[in-house]
Order: sequence, then C-alpha cells, then structure tokens
Amino acid sequence: MPGGSNNSALPRWELESIYPGYDSEAFTVAKKELRRAITGLIDHCTPGERDADDGPWLEEALRLVNAISSLYENLESYCYCRYSVETGSEEAAAALNAVTDFTVSINEARVAFRNALASLSTSMDELGSEKRFSLYGYILTEEIKEQRRQMSVAEETLAADLNRAGGDAWSRLQSTLSSQLTAPWDDATGERRSVVELRALAKVGKRDVRRKAYELEIDAWKRVEVPLAFALNGVKGFSDVLNRRRGWESTLARSTAQARMTPVTLTNMVDSMEDSLPLFRRYLKAKARTLGLDRLAFYDIFAPLGEGGDEWSYSRARSFIVDQLSAFSNEMGSFADSVFDRGWIDAEPRTGKVGGAYCIDMPENGQTRILANFDGSFDSVTTLAHELGHAYHAEVLRDLPPLQRQYPMTLAETASLFSETLVFSARAAGTEGDPAARARVLESYLQGATQVVVDILSRYRFESRLMERRREAEVSPRELNEYMLEAQEATYGDALDPDKRHPYMWAVKGHYYNVDLAFYNFPYAFGLLFALGLYAEYRRQPEGFPERYRALLRETGRSSAESVGRAAGFDISGKPFWEGALAQIESMVTEFEEAAS
Repeated sequence: MPGGSNNSALPRWELESIYPGYDSEAFTVAKKELRRAITGLIDHCTPGERDADDGPWLEEALRLVNAISSLYENLESYCYCRYSVETGSEEAAAALNAVTDFTVSINEARVAFRNALASLSTSMDELGSEKRFSLYGYILTEEIKEQRRQMSVAEETLAADLNRAGGDAWSRLQSTLSSQLTAPWDDATGERRSVVELRALAKVGKRDVRRKAYELEIDAWKRVEVPLAFALNGVKGFSDVLNRRRGWESTLARSTAQARMTPVTLTNMVDSMEDSLPLFRRYLKAKARTLGLDRLAFYDIFAPLGEGGDEWSYSRARSFIVDQLSAFSNEMGSFADSVFDRGWIDAEPRTGKVGGAYCIDMPENGQTRILANFDGSFDSVTTLAHELGHAYHAEVLRDLPPLQRQYPMTLAETASLFSETLVFSARAAGTEGDPAARARVLESYLQGATQVVVDILSRYRFESRLMERRREAEVSPRELNEYMLEAQEATYGDALDPDKRHPYMWAVKGHYYNVDLAFYNFPYAFGLLFALGLYAEYRRQPEGFPERYRALLRETGRSSAESVGRAAGFDISGKPFWEGALAQIESMVTEFEEAAS
C-alpha cells in the first residue's frame, strides 16, 4: 500500500454509544418513538375541523416532521454504518432493511403533511413573516412546490413501497457485489485482492503493479457486469418512471431542483467546466512527461511522481489536519481533534468493508461517524480532511431543528472541499524551495481537481446519455461500457490512451445506484469551485472570515444555492464566477508544468 501504511494500527469506529446493538432497549425504543411520530403526523394532517389560526397546527406539524427526520436519520445511519463495514453479514443487512422499511410510512406522512400545508387558508408568505416560522420560510415554500409534483397519497405510498422492494434492493446488490468482489493476485500463495484493494494499487510507484491491478479489476467487473447492468437499469428505469409521473420533464430537472439551484446556474457551471478541459489536459500531459510516458493510461492517473513522495502515518495525518484547521479556526480544529479522540473514525481497509469514504450524522446523539480507507498517501490525508469538513458542517448546524439542517448535495460539498483546500494550501506552502516536493503536492491537488471536474463531467455525460436511452429500452453491459468510454474520450481527450480507459466506472461508482439521488456528480464540482471562491475571499480578507464562514454554513439548510452564494458575496448564476474559480486551478497547472520540468 502507498506510504507503507500499517493497517493494524488504523482505528475502527465505536458505535455502542449510539445503540448498544440491534436487540438493545435503546434501539427498540427509538423505533417505537419513530412509529408513534409517523402515526401522529398522519392523524394531525387528516382533513377535519381546525382553528381559524393556522399557526398552532403548523407548529405541531413541524414538531412531528422534525422528530421523524431526526429519529429516522439516527436509526438509518447506525444501521448503515454497521452494514458498510460488514456487507456480508445477514444480520446487518436485515437490520438495515427493517429500518428502511419505515420510508414507506414516512413518505405517506410527508405527502399528507404537504397536502395539508397546501390547504391552509393562511399563505406561506404570511406564515413565514411570523417570528416562530421565519427561518422555515424557504423550506415551507419548497414543500409547497413539492406538493404540486406529488401523485395521489395512494400512488405515492405505492411508489415508496415498490422502491423498498426494487430500487433500494438494486442499490444494496451493487454495494454487496462490489464490496465482496475479489481477483486472484498471487497464484503461488492463493492470495486474492478485493477490487477496493486493486483500485488502491493505482497509487503505487511501480507501473507494472498498477497495470496488473487495473487489468485484474477490469476482469473482475466483467464477471459481474450482467447483474450490475440489471441493477442500474432497474434503478434508472424506476426513477425515470416516477419522475415523469410527478410531472418532471427529466430526471436531471428533478436533480437540479433537489440541488436547490436553477437550470441556468447548472448550465453555466457545466459550460465553464467544458471550457476548462484543455487546461486539465495540459496537466495530464505534463504528468505523462514527468513519468516518461507519451500519454497516461487510466491506471497512471493516480501514479505518484517518482520516489521519495510523502509517507503519512495515521498519527502524522491527524496532527497535520488538526494544526491546519486550527490555524483557520480554533473551533474547527478543536472539533476535528475531538473526532479523532472519540473513536468516530473507521480508517482500516478490509474485505467486506465498502470502498471510498463518507461522513454520516447521528442527530439524536449529537455525533457523527467517518468511514475512510486510509492507505498512507497524501490523498488519504485530504480525504480525512474532506470528511472532517462534513462533520464540522453538521456540528455547526447541531442546535437547529432537523428540517433546517437538511442541506442539498451542492452545499453539502462546500465545507468538505473548503477543509481540503486549507490542508492542501498548508502542505504546498511547506514545499517552498523544494521544486520536487512542490511538484508532488501540486500534482496531488490537481489530481483531485481533475477527478472533480474532468471525471465528474464524464460521469455527468454518461448519466445524461444513460437516462436518455433508458427511457427507450434497457441498456446492455456492452452499451454501458460504450457510453462510459465515449464520455471519457470527450472529457479526458487525447491526454489518455484510448485503449487504456476504464469502461466499468458505471459499476464502480455506487452513486449511480441511488433511486432518489440521480446525477450524484455535478454537486461535487459545485462544491470544489464554490470552495475555491470562498478560499480566495478568505485570503483576500481573512479578518473575521471564520465567523462569516460559520454563518454561511448555518444557512445551507434553509436557503437556495444562489442565496447562499449571495450571502458569501458571489453571483453564482453566471459564468464569470465559475471561470474565476477555475482560473485559480490554471495558475497551479502552469506552476506544475514549470516545477515538473
């Protein structure tokens, strides 16, 4: 593994303080309270005589909606944490299934709430002007918009029921297959490597090892391409039918609304990303020259630059991250330090554990948990910083009602990528006078930015093509591979060897398999570029910025993306903002070209 990371020293998280177990009294009581709150909301929203004043009714309805949101998130987060590190466990899968069964009745309750809300005699503007509801103004308006897209109560309940039997099951199939998929690594010893471990080998210095891992990974995905293609067709077909029945012109239109941004903002951001592709190809070609290659293969994208790169122990990573976050904000640094101390991080890669990383919240306990697969590279360091940014975001919102903490994916990535930028900038500043080290650090950042702009754009193109085709027919594994290769050709262009791209990225990325979150890609680009805009503002005017940043994060659950942008002093609806953020990356590419040469 890169950096010689000692996996035996890496922590596993503590979950007993959330619930001692599936059969514990606390877990059982939480499920009973959730069921009682759901029933209470449905009864409260049943048509009947009400007081002339809509205020008391709305106050009680919001109390119940908030209780349902908090209880369900706590239960589901706990069960998902258990499942994601033991995907082969029947008990973990059964517990997760049992909790997600609540989504059917929760959906029924939310539909009833929206219908009752739309029937109130008092307008949302009037209610929003009352002090007790003032911070719910945007949220209530969005609920009314959602109500106008709803099917009947019976149809919405059936859709939620069918999603449990179909859409969610397809997602679990992809998660289970990918976490347990292995390939023979050493015939002499019988050693096998999981696809998560094979993908991690893309970061080692020996090209023959990277190539071997890549070829074995491709072969492994090919073995399960049929069930995964069925799963993807099931998810996308399901979401497309529901979105059309609800009056959305496309799945992308719904995803844009979920992201709380306008189509104009999305179009201008994507167009700016498209315009920036030659810049990223310059970086990739410079990296190829540094590695002595004519052009990169897919398995070279994450290759280190020569020998002598950073070797990060977990303890060193912790100290560095905490120091940099503390330099920005004492509150942020102290919180990050406490996350490490409390056993909230599971960092050890192992068979049966899902790949990648995530941060998940347990609102009833006021705690978060972070899953990572630490491999000793600087990329692993920035990944930890990224997830700690998410955790800090949750902490900043901790005292707000649950409905005001539910921010969209676009704004969810702001805090995480801002945290990453702080850590990268500090590392880059420490390499002054050492061109080789500076080139490596710049390359690490550009590598990540390329994933968030170029690779995300390829995934966005792929999913657009997939959704268009899925409306007409099921898509075969061969077609899925073709769409992915075409998307990579359009974005990576001549910077990648056309015979050494990755046709199975549609199988690798679990984001494609979420029924309710299609186009789970462009929000990452939004997050990176918005974070770069924030960081530029911090450098320009550091005095008081941590307080302004904290205040901005508190608005993310109760405002649109454009409104949060305006609060930061930006107009994100036009291309100039996105072009300005990308210009910061251009200066890094130019410096990398010079340093690498």
